[in-house]
Amino acid sequence: MTRKLFIPDLTLLASNDKNIIPAELDVKWGEDIKGKSALHVQPTKDEFDVEDEWIIPLVGIDFENGEIEFDALGKNHPPQSNFLGIAFHILDAKTHDVVYFRPFNFMTDDAERKIHAVQYISHPKYRWFNLRQDFPSMYEKPIFPTPDGDEWFHAKIVVQQSIVSVFVNHNPEPSLVITELGDGLGKGLGLWCGPGQGGYFANLKITVF
Repeated sequence: MTRKLFIPDLTLLASNDKNIIPAELDVKWGEDIKGKSALHVQPTKDEFDVEDEWIIPLVGIDFENGEIEFDALGKNHPPQSNFLGIAFHILDAKTHDVVYFRPFNFMTDDAERKIHAVQYISHPKYRWFNLRQDFPSMYEKPIFPTPDGDEWFHAKIVVQQSIVSVFVNHNPEPSLVITELGDGLGKGLGLWCGPGQGGYFANLKITVF
């Protein structure tokens, strides 16, 4: 299997170039963020909708099958405050798949919220609320061992022939395994942020195969 490694320079995204960075999203570079240099993404809307999302495209990478690894940092509190992930198989602004994390749910004592730690969605048809209603607990799962939502966590997303597997903190057992719901026609890739307070990305690398 031929593999090609990409290590995007995240500092280049911190310029807030509006040809790349979507509206209503502020992007900055930070040093020594709990020991890491990282890209901070922060929605700037005053009021949020449950369908809000922002994608920062990673230009020059065609992604069909491969591995995406990165470190992310959110917060334990308050609830509904930070949603961080990766969009892939992007065809356009409305058509893409996403794996994202809800750090505010990682350590909760609420059993229902705890199973909503990592999520797969496929827009435009399969949004999180559709999947939760129609396929409960199939496209979102808890994470074990439980990460601390106030600390950095490592994620690896493996996409191979429509099977998506998500590994957290180097655990050899995946936290989530699903079959893609989208058609996989898009090849775009990007950082993804949902409504709330945003968070940080670091150490991004993509292996295409």
